[in-house]
Amino acid sequence: MSTITALLGPTNTGKTHRAVTQMLAHRTGIIGLPLRLLAREVYDRVTAEVGEAAVALVTGEEKRVPARPRYWVCTVESMPEGRDVEFLAVDEVQLAAHRERGHVFTDRLMRARGVSETMFLGSDTMTGAVEALVPTARVERHPRFSKLRGVAPLELNQLPPRSAVVAFSADQVYALAEQLRRRRGGAAVVLGALSPRTRNAQVAMYQAGEVDYIVATDAIGMGLNMDVDHVAFAALGKFDGRASRPLEAAELAQIAGRAGRYTKDGTFGPLAALGALPQGLVISIERHQFPPVERVVWRNPELEFTDIEALARSLRQRPPRPGLQLLERSDDEEVLVELAGMSEVRGLARSPEAVELLWEVCRIPDFRKLLEGSHARLLAAVYLQLARSGRLDAGWIERRVRRLDDTEGDIEALMSRIAAVRTWTYISHRPGWIDEPSRWQEWTRAIEDRLSDALHDRLTQRFVDPRAATRARGKPGPKDSPFGRLRALQLPESPAEAAPSAAEAIVAAAHAAFAVDARGRISLAGRPAAQMTRGPDLLRPEVQVLADMSMGAGSIAQVRRRMVAWTRDMVAELLAPLRALPAAPAPSPAGRGLLYQLEQGLGSVLRARAEQQVRHLTADDRRLLGRLGVKVGELVVFAPELLSAWAVERRAALWAARSGTRVHLPGEAPSLAVRDEDDPGMYHALGFPPFGPRAVRADVAERGFARVLAVTRAGPAALPEELVEWIGCEAEELPAIAAAMGFEEVEADRWLLAPRRPERRGRRHGRARRAG
Repeated sequence: MSTITALLGPTNTGKTHRAVTQMLAHRTGIIGLPLRLLAREVYDRVTAEVGEAAVALVTGEEKRVPARPRYWVCTVESMPEGRDVEFLAVDEVQLAAHRERGHVFTDRLMRARGVSETMFLGSDTMTGAVEALVPTARVERHPRFSKLRGVAPLELNQLPPRSAVVAFSADQVYALAEQLRRRRGGAAVVLGALSPRTRNAQVAMYQAGEVDYIVATDAIGMGLNMDVDHVAFAALGKFDGRASRPLEAAELAQIAGRAGRYTKDGTFGPLAALGALPQGLVISIERHQFPPVERVVWRNPELEFTDIEALARSLRQRPPRPGLQLLERSDDEEVLVELAGMSEVRGLARSPEAVELLWEVCRIPDFRKLLEGSHARLLAAVYLQLARSGRLDAGWIERRVRRLDDTEGDIEALMSRIAAVRTWTYISHRPGWIDEPSRWQEWTRAIEDRLSDALHDRLTQRFVDPRAATRARGKPGPKDSPFGRLRALQLPESPAEAAPSAAEAIVAAAHAAFAVDARGRISLAGRPAAQMTRGPDLLRPEVQVLADMSMGAGSIAQVRRRMVAWTRDMVAELLAPLRALPAAPAPSPAGRGLLYQLEQGLGSVLRARAEQQVRHLTADDRRLLGRLGVKVGELVVFAPELLSAWAVERRAALWAARSGTRVHLPGEAPSLAVRDEDDPGMYHALGFPPFGPRAVRADVAERGFARVLAVTRAGPAALPEELVEWIGCEAEELPAIAAAMGFEEVEADRWLLAPRRPERRGRRHGRARRAG
């Protein structure tokens, strides 16, 4: 039976962490996050667990969907509907009360469900609303891991290191950052209008200790996990798009809650210019006690597309129950009204399909926040082309996008271009709107990346005093900034454009672009990127980035995440022959146990070690193993596909990571000489179990065993001479190999299968190395 749980509480309670952990405990799942940046952060974590081939990332501007994803990490607006998954979660459900976005969160609360389990995460101010909208939900309240304490007002030059200063306009953020540059060496800057790439770079600079302060808008209230000890408010009000208003206590608490990480306590307070906070407000934030959310925003999810008027009426339909408040203002509805007043648009929007297309165009976000009418004119041009020809003209788009590919100009100019190119990235992800969508997506993403890097440089140049920072921490100067130095670590350039930095190239490269050797070293374009090291188990290695630390902490963390994800995909690719199970019938416990042993053995296991499972295999199990290509031999149970040179090299890489020892590959040879200094486990990991003086490839060992058994079936016989060539051994080694396989010499050069029980023969196999 499906369960619904609401995890409610303040910031720093581990709600999102628990939801992600719970999703990974299921076979399939979807999680919806409130911000593109937070979705990317969760995507990075999930792919580091299960690899990128199993995870889709879907936001309005970015879609990374592999062939068969098991997990979907999305912004709440982009969560796929109608997809049956075992687990589903929605984060920050208190945004259901948001004036503009709230209706999406409300809809997910009311209609989004996992087949087995559903989780809603958010502030405990939502307790009553969740109980009303989702009466079957079990509410769990989570206390904060650390304490949050209000302190007296501080001057800017009194702020302790690792402080975040929060303002609510770009002008105020810039002014505060300028002051911190003069007085304390500089600050990172975070604004809601920054691209995720620029925000990540600024936060990484702060996290790496290049600056001790960060100045931000309320953009840090969600989705940015940083080591902040103190949050200082420079203002308590904001312009919300319609009017200036004071922030509610719960909103201030969401921001103040950035102080303190996990069990480390944090503090908050105003800058001296504001004066002391009201004592009641301080107590409310410290205790996380706020008025409950009584009404959430709603919009009719069942829209009518008969004509424009019917669509407008369905958008204005009144809520069906108490506690729901009709969406008062939305950009998409306002654009619809404006476009419906254009005669050309109205003339084309005469069928349900054309009206539905019009609504899809109206929902293109106004990233640029253009002057009134400018966004509507752009959308009108988009709709007219789509309605007339079914596609957007490539030349028309190219002329507009190419103008944005310009990294010159000041901070405001770069931010404006980034916002504009995000619109085209969004459009390129709409199914069927544009020819060759992947080409456009790559181009707009590359432009946004270049603009983001330039914007990071401008922000750093303007708000970080490299001389003061160097004196304060003894760190490199401006030209040696880790983000500047990244540009020097480049792979060979393509003719079309300058190559990305080494870190960027590694993060962006396709899975097949990497190679791994028997030492566990991962390379890209022939250059080492990372070294696999010992992890929790053989199938989950850790990685060490093979890069100069001048890369910067943020970039190294990104590369490490990518390389861990690559190893998870590599293991999944290696073991794919063992995991291609049909939907039915399911294997028996014995069958599951044998498949588990095969996975842990990287494709092979001694028959003696799996005898109990083999003995209890059902007829269905044996048919299933046959479909998977698994051979149940007398000596070894193995998957032949995992004995290819390609597979053996990856098996060697995993063993090298686990053991920290160098592995000697057999190449095309059917066996290896057993060396006293080697761990026998290495040979088993390669699929070459040791028999006396030789470690013999599993299929060759089975072939040799069967040949000896055949010639001795009628009575004692000499060992076949062809075994020397088959096994690749010396003639004098053959008797020891045969003995280790379970045969015994009953008279001079005459052999029979020893009358031992399988388990005793298995113990002899374990002594094979010494027998040599």
